[in-house]
Amino acid sequence: MATKVHMEALSPTMEEGRLVKWTKHEGDPVKSGDTLAEVETDKAVMELVARADGQLLKVMVPEGTTVPVGNVVAWIGKAGEKVDGAGSQESGAGAAKSAPAAAVSKPAPAPTPVPKPAPTPAVPAPVAAQADATRVKASPLARRIAKESGVDLKLVQGSGPGGRVIKRDVEAGATQTQAAAPAPSSRLPAPSGVPYEDVPLTQIRKTIAKRLATSLGPIPHFFLTTEIDMERAAEAREALNKQLGEEGGKISFNDIIIKAVALALVQHRACNAWFQDDHIRYWNEVHIGMAVAIEDGLITPVIRNADLKSLREIGAESRELAGRARNRRLKPEEYTGATFSVSNLGMFDIDQFTAVINPPEAGIVAIGSIVAKAIPDGERVVVRRRLRLTMSCDHRVIDGATGAVFLKTLKQMLENPLAMLL
Repeated sequence: MATKVHMEALSPTMEEGRLVKWTKHEGDPVKSGDTLAEVETDKAVMELVARADGQLLKVMVPEGTTVPVGNVVAWIGKAGEKVDGAGSQESGAGAAKSAPAAAVSKPAPAPTPVPKPAPTPAVPAPVAAQADATRVKASPLARRIAKESGVDLKLVQGSGPGGRVIKRDVEAGATQTQAAAPAPSSRLPAPSGVPYEDVPLTQIRKTIAKRLATSLGPIPHFFLTTEIDMERAAEAREALNKQLGEEGGKISFNDIIIKAVALALVQHRACNAWFQDDHIRYWNEVHIGMAVAIEDGLITPVIRNADLKSLREIGAESRELAGRARNRRLKPEEYTGATFSVSNLGMFDIDQFTAVINPPEAGIVAIGSIVAKAIPDGERVVVRRRLRLTMSCDHRVIDGATGAVFLKTLKQMLENPLAMLL
């Protein structure tokens, strides 16, 4: 008997998925565990796998279609077996939705195709592509690293025996791909000859819209801002990076801030909390969500147990997570479960801003740019590097004084990095 292939919930918050690409086609043999398609969830692009052996008898939805979780998208069975050709065509809200076409303000007598936006320039391939992915020779370790880093082995030139792809080849490919990734841009190419264009929401944009509505509306935000002297933190960073040399990445100001936030939360457990419907959950572990801008939205990879990790470990992990976030290759467990979040726009020359709380968390800190300012020091004026930081608090969990005391501790740690050792 033929087996239905359903659109599965590939992340904890997924309600629907957009079928990006079929990796198997009608008539192809499949085994349980084989990847059938790539699906864009609300956070990442993930694999939809087969749950039965046989042949892919029928594909029910085309690429680019958005399908609610639970809908039938394909059938697997024995060759020649008959299946229901309307398995995914469910009535009402459960029906699969195809992306709407671009709209113009006036219908023309004779339909004229609306020009599509110019595609985003492709990321340059790090190395020459090989002819067939199935014939790529690679070590098991290289394959695992490639899968975790979102690197396509077809684009990696092997340096091992017989052209085999080994660990260092994948790591080099991942570094080049991340370096070539375009920065998030607010500029969209404008099609000529039409007054406007309707662009369907991506899955991540839909999720952002829903979560903002469940945050700014129901959550009573209040904001606390402080200015921090970052002179000693900057000196400590310079010394650490000089000591690290070229061994493995540099310590960033963001890494230092994440570490300081984590240690401050250990001392102020009242801020390391989730608001639940009928109770508040105070966490004994500190998991920091790190806001990362990607091409069409925002995602917060989680650095788990950040209070227990060294600056070097936080730096390496944050770079690795940010790279895979931009490649849409994060696993659900890597972007869920944060107990508190950090959002940094300092690199964009933003002096100060307020961030929206990511429920069920009770707080988030927004980091502005570090700016050299003239500061009175007795009878003289000195130039010091300063940072403005704003904490958004859920007033149902955090009172004004509670947030203020937390910020005082955080400020002390950043102004005197040795305090992090206490």
